[in-house]
Amino acid sequence: MKNGQAVQSDYQPFDQRQFKTDVKNIIAEFDILPLHEIEKPRVGLVGEILVKFLPDANNQAVEIVEKEGGEAVMPGLTDFLSYCAFNGAYKARHLKEGSVWKNKLAIAYLQFSRRTITKYLKRSKRFEPAAPIGKVAKMAARIVSLGNQAGEGWLLTGEMAELHHQGINNIICMQPFACLPNHITGRGTLREFRRQFPQSNIVAVDYDPGASESNQLNRIKLMMSVAFKQMEEGANGEARPPISTRKPKQIRGKLPETAQTNDPILKPWL
Repeated sequence: MKNGQAVQSDYQPFDQRQFKTDVKNIIAEFDILPLHEIEKPRVGLVGEILVKFLPDANNQAVEIVEKEGGEAVMPGLTDFLSYCAFNGAYKARHLKEGSVWKNKLAIAYLQFSRRTITKYLKRSKRFEPAAPIGKVAKMAARIVSLGNQAGEGWLLTGEMAELHHQGINNIICMQPFACLPNHITGRGTLREFRRQFPQSNIVAVDYDPGASESNQLNRIKLMMSVAFKQMEEGANGEARPPISTRKPKQIRGKLPETAQTNDPILKPWL
């Protein structure tokens, strides 16, 4: 009530059927959108959650990548929420802390909430859906322990592995200066990551108010120059379909089994 009169609200209840129609039409329209036949290296951006998603914190990293001629690819925020619930289930199983089923229920709800987007992205000619958190965990478990749960923990490593399996070898790993958890699961995993994926082109960039912006820019530019070189070498060695009909390349195959990837906590999501 305002001055004795009812205030009309613009709120409308969520319409699942309309949402499904909108998602289907949006993806369909992007699939037929005319494109210029321009080849660009795809660059994944991972790192500490604030630095990754806040442009002012990473000195406009996405804009820099695009100005240098690349296509920026950033994993979504929902994966971080699923990661938090997955950690809860992991602790409940291995440390007897909390409830396994409550955290599994949270993961199931998050996956259910984006089922429509996942369904139509799978049918798309140009886009790929995000991998389930269980598969991301399995990819990360090849490199680090899933017990690394401080900050972004193993999710940082898992996102880099997921990007690689989507055919994205160029990655910027962003972290605040002296952020110990990210230095362990980010910069600290690069040697093993490069051993498993020799074609990877990763640069770790520290962001801090006192850090040199020119040094950050130079590191990204150097990574981009390597990305263009690799793209040219790949183009000379294989015939590529037109960009307008090309879907992101995925590297498929069975992952090596380890004690961690056989952990029962992973089974429901694989």
